[in-house]
Amino acid sequence: METVFQAKQTLGIAPACAALSLPRATFYRWLSPPVPKVRPTPKRALSDDERRQVLDVLHAPEFVDKAPAQIVAALLDEGEYHCCTRTMYRILESEKEVKERRNQRRHPNYAKPELLATAPNQVWSWDITKLKGPVKWSYYHLYVILDIYSRCVVGWMLAHRESAALAKTLIGKSCANQNIEQGQLTLHADRGTSMKSKPVALLLADMGVTKTHSRPQVSNDNPFSESQFKTMKYRPEFPKRFGSIEDARSFCRSFFDWYNNEHRHSGIAMLTPATVHYGRENQIVEQRQAVLLKAFEKHPERFVNKIPEPMKLQEAVWINPPQKKDEKIAH
Repeated sequence: METVFQAKQTLGIAPACAALSLPRATFYRWLSPPVPKVRPTPKRALSDDERRQVLDVLHAPEFVDKAPAQIVAALLDEGEYHCCTRTMYRILESEKEVKERRNQRRHPNYAKPELLATAPNQVWSWDITKLKGPVKWSYYHLYVILDIYSRCVVGWMLAHRESAALAKTLIGKSCANQNIEQGQLTLHADRGTSMKSKPVALLLADMGVTKTHSRPQVSNDNPFSESQFKTMKYRPEFPKRFGSIEDARSFCRSFFDWYNNEHRHSGIAMLTPATVHYGRENQIVEQRQAVLLKAFEKHPERFVNKIPEPMKLQEAVWINPPQKKDEKIAH
């Protein structure tokens, strides 16, 4: 707390708390501790001597490891009554003798992944989804690796099971096909067993690829892969079930060819993923601009506000863009 207090003038409270993994609410409570209210003693309250007697009973060898409800019942069977169960709990709490005895797991604070891509092959996102097989409870596992800047699918594989070895093979081939160099790529995924497996981690370390993971139970830390799966499963030709794995592979082959080369994606200025991934977007945007200028020269009265312009490709793509300092403090 003292460290945050000293650093707040230079760094600010929010960055200092974030660096120390300290909730800001805790710091503010430390600055202004609540003033305890003085509660008047009710007439029916136990006297000090009676409270001491109850505490002695609770400390007695035969009762020290029993719950107050059991103690009250045992005393009633012996013909004694000192107070109710809740009063016993209040007395124990005032003596700081009520606490969790079990060794419970403490969950760490997981950092929010903040990933930036300003060009293709800087950040990839990958995930695995299930495709229904011919009968109930039968599934095929579809592995997909997606470039978040261009939205281009750089690798996919369909298998009967989810396996770290298969994931390792797919990632290795995809990196080789895209000529990924040491230190060039960040690979993001959720916290599935294959994603966090040792074979995949060792492969990425050998290739110089940085790996990041979503926070536990946070669905929007991997939005690009989830969005791509939705696009696939909402296609009109997507079947309720696939007759076989060959049938599913045939569909995926056709779909990913359409997705990369024909699908005009709203997130990349209505360009196709392959166009952006392989650096042909400027030519297409210039061509669109020329068509719009022709239309403007022909009918300028139809464009009231300004000369029409085509959608422009965004310069940066984020997974969880960092909040501004004032936004953090406001929350």
